Amino acid sequence: MAEGVTLLLLVVLALSVVFDYINGFHDTANAIATSVSTRALKPEHAILLSATANFAGALTGTAVAKTIGAGLVDSTDSDMVVLAASLLGAITWNLITWRLGIPSSSSHALIGGLLGATLIAAGPTAVQWDGVFWKVLVPLVASPILGITMGFLFMVVLLNVFRGATPQRLNFRFRRLQVVSAGYMAFAHGSNDAQKTMGIMTLALFTAGVIDEFVVPLPVILIAATAISLGTAAGGWRIIKTMGQRVVKLDPIHGFAAETTAATIIMSASVVGAPVSTTHVISTAIMGVGSSTRLSAVRWGIAGDIVTAWILTIPASGAVAAGAYLVLNIFL
Repeated sequence: MAEGVTLLLLVVLALSVVFDYINGFHDTANAIATSVSTRALKPEHAILLSATANFAGALTGTAVAKTIGAGLVDSTDSDMVVLAASLLGAITWNLITWRLGIPSSSSHALIGGLLGATLIAAGPTAVQWDGVFWKVLVPLVASPILGITMGFLFMVVLLNVFRGATPQRLNFRFRRLQVVSAGYMAFAHGSNDAQKTMGIMTLALFTAGVIDEFVVPLPVILIAATAISLGTAAGGWRIIKTMGQRVVKLDPIHGFAAETTAATIIMSASVVGAPVSTTHVISTAIMGVGSSTRLSAVRWGIAGDIVTAWILTIPASGAVAAGAYLVLNIFL
């Protein structure tokens, strides 16, 4: 392998780790915002639980990694500059939305970056549009619908089952149960989100000729799992506040319902290799749970801002990645 390719490979791998770390602290709120806001867990305990479960979840499979690395773009058209630009686009958008406290999707930022850089480098024929449609666009629409619908229905069931309980007893029980649901949510987050970085790293190794087939190596799995768990441990308090307090006022039973609903949807997606947005799923599950009491309980203005960020994420990160490719291509 030529010295220049080796250097570019190391840059791409380093950027992948940076993205995974940022993904961790950007999406910490996905797993722990509801538990912290309902006081089921102290912030430091919630972050420790989330980081540990994220790491464990990242070790559960590679189906999502294969979708990202081999199911969206033609690997023969993906060189190191394309991959570096993809990651720069995703990292930039993540940092912008984190700074503004908007819970956008790290997953779609990465996908948008990969598509944007590939399109500007090799044109539309290099994109596997069937894969984009079935693995990205369909889950993009379906997962929020499932989140809000299943969250609403699950909450209605819980309220009917426990309608005779006093608020004090209900809060006491579900604060304890939320420890379990928070761990479940963090585990699911790791099972889906960490694999996306594994996909990019494996694609880089395959493109550079380090590996002969697209199989995620064990060191890549461990590096990605470690990076996302360390990022989670760093916390993301701006987005935690938005998710846990500004969208709807949550009681422990609401938090349990939202986390359980979201985690179940995400785990199902991980099994079939669909790179869903954990942010979309938990956000809409919170909205569904909150609206089960009354529609006015949800602050729909804040929810609208979140939806706007969702719509912008793929094209915005794609545009940044395309610009990054043009700049990098001049100097490399």
